[in-house]
Amino acid sequence: MRVIAGSARGTKLVAPRGMDTRPTADRVREALFSIIQSRYELDGTHVMDICAGTGGLGIEALSRGASSCCFIENNREALKCLKQNLHATHCTARATVLEMDLLKALPLLAARGRCFSIIFFDPPYASELYTTVLDMLSTLELLCPGGLFIAESAIRNVLPEKMGNFIKADRRMYGDTALEMYILGE
Repeated sequence: MRVIAGSARGTKLVAPRGMDTRPTADRVREALFSIIQSRYELDGTHVMDICAGTGGLGIEALSRGASSCCFIENNREALKCLKQNLHATHCTARATVLEMDLLKALPLLAARGRCFSIIFFDPPYASELYTTVLDMLSTLELLCPGGLFIAESAIRNVLPEKMGNFIKADRRMYGDTALEMYILGE
């Protein structure tokens, strides 16, 4: 696994051993960022990487010009790798790492008045968190108007077309991985 493009292009990212953390494959990240950059300007944006794992999605956004990324992760081994990857890519200064459960982190960020242009969500595929997180984000207003919420899931796990204030704008499939992209509705 490596950073695909931008200031940290080619930097190898480390991941914990075992199957607890499943980093997004290079080809899926490359396709995702091609989609994002065809629709959005990353320069100067604030992004959030929920269930960040090794930080691959957030680090890719930082490498491509995002001004900041808030990483949420509570797995100790993944956190070690995330911090090592931020250091290796020289992105530490633009990163905030919340070492806590996402269900506690999201209300905390909302209370601080944070708003993000792009939110990545890549939980364990068997997780029951997809609808819970979409519901929370819908009420907490953490996604800026015109922003994009991207959930990575197993291809067999089709997320709803509408969830709270979110409307599915696109679904792309790569092997056994699906990328579900949502925008805020009216």
